[in-house]
Amino acid sequence: MSKRMESGIKATLKELLTYKSGVLGVAILVFLIGLSIYAMVALPYDQAIKLWRGAEGIWLNNPRNALPEWWEIFVGKKLPRTIILDSKTASFGVSKAVTPVAGTNMKLVTINYLFEYNYDDFPSEMNIFFYAKYQKDPPLVKITLKKPGGDTIEFPRFALKAPNDTLYYSISNDVLNTLLSHYVSKYGKINISEKLSPLELTFGKDTAEGLEKGTLDVEKGVYRLTIEATCFGEDSDLDARVVVYGKVYGPAGTDHLRRPLEIALLWGTPIALAFGLTASLVTSLLQLIIATIGAWYGGIIDSAIQRITEIYMILPFLQFLILIAAFYKLDIWVILAAVIVLSIFGAGIKSTRALVLSIKEYPYIEAAKTYGASNLRIIFLYIIPKILPPIVPGLISAVPGYVFLEAALSFLGLGDPFLPTWGKILNDAQNAGALYRGYYYWVLEPSILLMLTAFAFAFLGFALDRIVNPRLREM
Repeated sequence: MSKRMESGIKATLKELLTYKSGVLGVAILVFLIGLSIYAMVALPYDQAIKLWRGAEGIWLNNPRNALPEWWEIFVGKKLPRTIILDSKTASFGVSKAVTPVAGTNMKLVTINYLFEYNYDDFPSEMNIFFYAKYQKDPPLVKITLKKPGGDTIEFPRFALKAPNDTLYYSISNDVLNTLLSHYVSKYGKINISEKLSPLELTFGKDTAEGLEKGTLDVEKGVYRLTIEATCFGEDSDLDARVVVYGKVYGPAGTDHLRRPLEIALLWGTPIALAFGLTASLVTSLLQLIIATIGAWYGGIIDSAIQRITEIYMILPFLQFLILIAAFYKLDIWVILAAVIVLSIFGAGIKSTRALVLSIKEYPYIEAAKTYGASNLRIIFLYIIPKILPPIVPGLISAVPGYVFLEAALSFLGLGDPFLPTWGKILNDAQNAGALYRGYYYWVLEPSILLMLTAFAFAFLGFALDRIVNPRLREM
């Protein structure tokens, strides 16, 4: 890079920062670039794809459709976090004892889970994952729950159906019937509200009035869950993981597949910036070269370019992309190539051609022709560098359009199906009925990042336009 060019760039940047829109645009862009760098360093691409696909039940311990943790600022109460208690990993508050039954090949496995629940709302789910080891007969399992107030609930003994069995506590009819029977025997014949779920009956501070009205407060304190299993065989054993799912998770929440949304939000940033900048840069440069060649040579070449441009300008751009994406399995690179091909002969050729027609009559161009400069030398060394500065603001301002285009294709389900992008988040949110079900964070987070990207390049484009077009400074 020559010193003259370097000093010109520094002067432009210095002048750019004299405008409020330029400062704001640079600040937002620095934030987005920093987010992109963090995503690529903290979460490499292969790992991000693996995590986003959620193979092998990797997110099984995450709550489904959980709000981001900062959401409780607006709610005004402490929302529950996920509690995980696993006998296989010797979790805090978990104890396990194995007692052989004298004179038999049976053993009694007792697992105690002790956890404190001090939140202002009920959990979203509760599951118990069993990991049994046996040869023939499955273990017989009995579950006992002791609440902070001393109330003890015993569940009927049952046999596991498989070595890796799961009790979906929060949706189990057997659990619900046991809880209802317990409170009926405690308070007599009362009409317990059908609105109460197993989780509310488990973690609620039970009163006869609250049970009938279906309004229970959370009973805070220490809960004890005991699993007693009768195992058959010398090598038989049982472990279990109790997961009490919260209603908030991480900085961005989770989706319907329990995936943390920050994965797609983080990786959507470098994908969006790379897609938008590449498409805008390549398209603008190709339009610049095509328009300059056409205006310089004139005649049939210029006429052909103008007719092709006019045809391209009336073609339904987005509809063509949707048609291509619907018939072919596209990845992000094929989409980018299709966007560039469909954008080469755009309206920018018309405006660039007008600039070239005025510049080709300048005296220094005539002088270059006089001393024998070739057409290509004049085009690439004398004309294009002259018209490049006025093109830059348009190039910058075009980036958000391509970012929104990729997001729109992903939102319609026509983008790259494997990439975690902002548009893919919005597509999943639409398919899961996020707005209808009140999961506003799921839509707001990618939408805010899309708007920030649009604002960053729009502010930069506006400030650069004022720099390269002095007439705008008076406005």
